[in-house]
Amino acid sequence: MKTASAPDNRRRAYWLKTLHEWHWVSSALCLIGMILFAVTGFTLNHASQIESKPRITTLRASVDAAQRERLAQQAGEIVKTRKGRAELPAELQAWVKKNWQLDTPGEAEWTDEEIYLSLPRPGGDAWMRLNLDDGEVEYERTDRGWISYLNDLHKGRHTGVAWSWFIDVFAGAALVFSITGLFILKMHAGNRPFTWPMVGMGLVIPVLLALLFIH
Repeated sequence: MKTASAPDNRRRAYWLKTLHEWHWVSSALCLIGMILFAVTGFTLNHASQIESKPRITTLRASVDAAQRERLAQQAGEIVKTRKGRAELPAELQAWVKKNWQLDTPGEAEWTDEEIYLSLPRPGGDAWMRLNLDDGEVEYERTDRGWISYLNDLHKGRHTGVAWSWFIDVFAGAALVFSITGLFILKMHAGNRPFTWPMVGMGLVIPVLLALLFIH
């Protein structure tokens, strides 16, 4: 009987060791992300109670007459051929970079009167507008603070491709961490009678709250 149980014990020890390795590696990968998402989950849940005073920065300048005329000509073509949407020309992007040290990516909205570029960002907002009648350029940025910035990271709002990939990798690591944790619980459940009742509570409590209190 001892001989028959030896392979089972070795198999169990092998899988337990493997699960623990995957569990700690995945937990190490998603540890900081888990803390970030837990904290921002709290701040998002209490967003109305956490006051923040937006800081608004406004910049104004004017392009020269020659550049304004070139932009006005381009605007007419873009309105007709591209339905009024196109990136800023390299000349204007270089002007903005030189004068205000700002990058201006993305498509702008072109009309015969103005060029408007929305520059959304986590933790705030920004936009730039160029009046084609007089060449005046106005830029405004709203900064709502670090809590708003971290909340937008949580939501993936205006965070770009790199952060989107990070969220996907973090979600995968968190799944591995949770699933391997579940199998480790299963392997230890025989000696821990409260294991499955506790796991069940983790399912039943949110379901009951959703059914009874969310309308």
